[in-house]
Amino acid sequence: MKDNKYFVIDFDSTFTKVEALDVLGEISLKANEQKDNILEQIKSITDRSMEGELSFRQSLNERIKLLEAKKHHIEDLISQLKQKVSTSFKRNKAFFSEYADQIFIVSNGFRDFIVPIVTEYGVKEENVFANSFEFDSDGNIVGFDANNELSSSNGKVKIIKKLNLSGEVYVIGDGYNDYEIKAGGLANMFYAFTENIERAPVLQKADHVAPSLDEILYINKMNTAISYPKNRIKVLLLENVHSDAVKILKEEGYTVEEHRAGLDENELCEKIKDVSVLGIRSKTQVTKKVLDHANRLIAIGAFCIGTNQIDLEEALKKGVTVFNAPYSNTRSVVELAIAEIILLMRNLPDKMTVMHQGKWDKSASGSYEIRGKKIGIIGYGNIGSQLSVLAENMGMDVYYYDLVDRLTLGNATKCNSLEELLSIADVISLHVDGRKENHSFIGKKQFEQMKDGVIFLNLSRGKVVDIKALRENILSGKVRGTAIDVFPEEPKSNQEELNTELRGLPNTLLTPHIGGSTLEAQINIAHFVPAQIMDYINTGSTTNSVNFPNVRLPEFKNAHRLMHIHHNMPGILAKINNILAEFNTNIVGQYLKTNETVGYVITDVDKAYNKDAIKKLKAIEGTIWFRVLY
Repeated sequence: MKDNKYFVIDFDSTFTKVEALDVLGEISLKANEQKDNILEQIKSITDRSMEGELSFRQSLNERIKLLEAKKHHIEDLISQLKQKVSTSFKRNKAFFSEYADQIFIVSNGFRDFIVPIVTEYGVKEENVFANSFEFDSDGNIVGFDANNELSSSNGKVKIIKKLNLSGEVYVIGDGYNDYEIKAGGLANMFYAFTENIERAPVLQKADHVAPSLDEILYINKMNTAISYPKNRIKVLLLENVHSDAVKILKEEGYTVEEHRAGLDENELCEKIKDVSVLGIRSKTQVTKKVLDHANRLIAIGAFCIGTNQIDLEEALKKGVTVFNAPYSNTRSVVELAIAEIILLMRNLPDKMTVMHQGKWDKSASGSYEIRGKKIGIIGYGNIGSQLSVLAENMGMDVYYYDLVDRLTLGNATKCNSLEELLSIADVISLHVDGRKENHSFIGKKQFEQMKDGVIFLNLSRGKVVDIKALRENILSGKVRGTAIDVFPEEPKSNQEELNTELRGLPNTLLTPHIGGSTLEAQINIAHFVPAQIMDYINTGSTTNSVNFPNVRLPEFKNAHRLMHIHHNMPGILAKINNILAEFNTNIVGQYLKTNETVGYVITDVDKAYNKDAIKKLKAIEGTIWFRVLY
């Protein structure tokens, strides 16, 4: 007998994600006009019973009467339930086969649909204890075997007593009747299983709350499908990250905490201590001080394009991989820029303001088309180049300047210097990053080099423009219209006031850093960034990381993946391989990428390896971070 441990597992909302009778109701009541009302009644009865408020036999009688189900409906039910097995149970299918003799399904549900589901996972049919339906001559489900102990309250306790299991008994379930086994002195531990549903009265009785089967196997030092339970990976999401990201990360099994606003440095230092993954947007500053407090941090997701709010070099030194969304909101920013150019060329901000004051000022004075005007784009990256295409399609003559030699799109003209672009453009749109060198990139000198009556836009980073100089040039008329979406200091939440010298100026559009804030962009980002982080945690791949050596790894099977991050110093790879050779560990694949700061070695080894080798690998001089993937 392995480990002398027995596992008593519930079926509904534990082995499967759902209550089977609720699903049966969806099937049997499909044509019933009162379907929704009846299903709500069934669910209410189920919850009251599971929380101990209603006797089980009474709840079973009431639900069967409401179901109006027939024998042939059970086939459809089984088919649906096979698609609704709990994620962590599917992931750990090997556990059920390995411990088949010691696993018992004890359920107040029905063998008719339970046996076909669990036996596919290796559970023995004779180890399934559940009720049985009774049918009339027409195949209608009319009741249940009243002599079965599981059709009454405390039925599970009676079954476990009869089994007389001689060893440690662990109960895994989501209902009060699962707890009763422990309360009856027949189990060593009751795990409240919360992967699918949480019942407050049950949680209060639990010896341990288990968000997944991985958690239960991990704390019992048993082999799991993954090396570390994902519910132990804490994710902190700030600045109102889109709900899709929250949903995706929770479905992956992570523990997720959300904050609608950003946090200042001291708040984040305190909050980040036990966080494994941090998700931010543009306001939160991840400084060296913050990273010094991040004892468990492995990845940062920037749910935006820019990453200058993160100390990338310090994150790299600490083995923290950073991902962003370089393309997801590009179109949204470009569309806003086009809209603002049109508004400013027509002097519409001022015209709209006086209209709200009741003044009728119909005039073409100071109002121009954008067709035929010269637009100067500073920064020809993802956003700048797409703006180039749209502006040209609207009839503008496009000029651009970038420090990097980039492919010219369409009929755009590359300028050899910033001064050249500033001197010829009727409209200037700024799309540079927020690196330190770009602080006050556009200041007094640059405004002097611009044409009189220029339209100026900044949808990049707040600190790249000298706001005082911009204000002076707006008031003097040098800048005829401006649109600013980003500011040197921005409120941390919607409740804080924006303080800027640009408020109240003529033909001036101020927007609250919403260039990429469209539903389409936020949904794209909410899917892209979590996918990168999950791929990194699950496989070790660092593709699209902005600070780490980029490695795209093949899928690994029947092996362990050892990931070793170290300071870039000579001889590390040799030391890793010498240790593996010392313990006769067979390498089936190995990958190394370095940059000037760190090295990243990924080694796939045979399933059988000596755990002492892991201790030595972690002790190699220069090691920053090490982990094992199954």
